[in-house]
Amino acid sequence: MEGSTARLPVVSSGMKRFSSTIAIAATPDRIWSLLVAAPDYPRWNSTVTKVEGTIALGQSIKVFAKISPDRAFPVKVSEFEPGRRMVWLGGMPFGLFTGTRVFTLTPNSDGSTQVSMVKTFTGLLAPLISKTIPDLQPAFDTFALDLKRASES
Repeated sequence: MEGSTARLPVVSSGMKRFSSTIAIAATPDRIWSLLVAAPDYPRWNSTVTKVEGTIALGQSIKVFAKISPDRAFPVKVSEFEPGRRMVWLGGMPFGLFTGTRVFTLTPNSDGSTQVSMVKTFTGLLAPLISKTIPDLQPAFDTFALDLKRASES
């Protein structure tokens, strides 16, 4: 599956889910260094215009995506296992609507790393709000390919 991404199906019942998984010929540490360097995102990630803040456990960051360039998407880094896993949470108070993005890096026996990124929207208001969320799958696929290109260069 070199150079392509694999997808998980969109979950029904009003909950939306987007994902990409890709094999990258680089170590988890190399890939991780790109994923946590907020100011550098626009240099390698063509889906993002900027990321403000520090990507570290418990920190809040703001992501500005090309899909909606005038809007900041604030998220909190809720899990942070260097070189392995990171979770970003955003949404409304009391869990009424939550967007969860999970990054997982898994070393392969051939020295490459499998990188998975999954975004799930949940909560009481998810069935209503999810109807207004555009198809993010192309951006997820582009993110994965951009990360592969940057990590392997």
